[in-house]
Amino acid sequence: MSAMPSMSAAASAPLGDFSNVRLLVVGDVMLDRYWFGDASRISPEAPVPVVKIERSEERPGGAANVARNAAALGASVSLLALTGDDEPGVSLKRMMEKEGIDTCFYIDEAIDTVVKLRVIARQQQLLRIDFENVPSRDVLLAKLSEFERRLPEFDAVLFSDYGKGGLTHVSEMIQLARAADKLVFVDPKGEDYSVYAGATVITPNSAEMRQIVGRWQNEEELERKATALRESLKLDALLVTRSEAGMSLFRDGGTMHEKAVAREVYDVSGAGDTVIATLAVMLASGASWSRAIHVANMAAGIVVGKLGTAVCTRKELEAALGAGR
Repeated sequence: MSAMPSMSAAASAPLGDFSNVRLLVVGDVMLDRYWFGDASRISPEAPVPVVKIERSEERPGGAANVARNAAALGASVSLLALTGDDEPGVSLKRMMEKEGIDTCFYIDEAIDTVVKLRVIARQQQLLRIDFENVPSRDVLLAKLSEFERRLPEFDAVLFSDYGKGGLTHVSEMIQLARAADKLVFVDPKGEDYSVYAGATVITPNSAEMRQIVGRWQNEEELERKATALRESLKLDALLVTRSEAGMSLFRDGGTMHEKAVAREVYDVSGAGDTVIATLAVMLASGASWSRAIHVANMAAGIVVGKLGTAVCTRKELEAALGAGR
């Protein structure tokens, strides 16, 4: 496996101007809720801690977090998704618009907006409760029509699949986008990657990759399996994010590897959102693959040091890149 050096003059160069990058994010949005408190005793009713809630936070999750990360770098971002006719959906839309993201939410009155509620005490997550159900066919078809109508406005399309049903028509959307000569980025989910055939790049993590191709014993076996998957799906590239092992990009031109950024890891949730958002903005702005994955790797190293779904700002990223020179 041929490894790309982690640092070069090009990789550490200042970021370019992303204001002309027009990115459409499509996928499963959710509201991440955090309840923070103190757990100092065990319940007399069951052997579980009693958490006295002291404060709460709400953050956009899923495709909404992807959109936030792209917007934080300075790109022009639109978000197309489904929500329920409820308070979490309204809250999500308000937060997105506050960050300058053009939001097109199709409301399905038959479902609830996806909510992930996390209870945290003494900097440890004690419990997560998920609220979700499957969207209706009619609303999904309306979303597909809106996607086709708005597609010419954008340079690139990013699909954030969290397996919640919002990307039922992802195959048709990818075909439409590639026919329109758009870059297509996919953060995949599930066991059937054939629905992502024809995309520019997909970005599974190591666990998701093993679910599709099985385990590998060494780098050479990983490269063989990744190449076979990329060729079978007719992808331009396949990027595997590998936690402490960094990330590996597989293309026709060879394999590139980025070592993990040495930072204290606080929370890995949402790191994949940051990676694909940064990758999309970089490539849509004309950056090379090597430059794009280096910057995406640096951005991921920043967000894992933060609690929960978070963004890497342009200022933070420029500081990290400058420190690596």
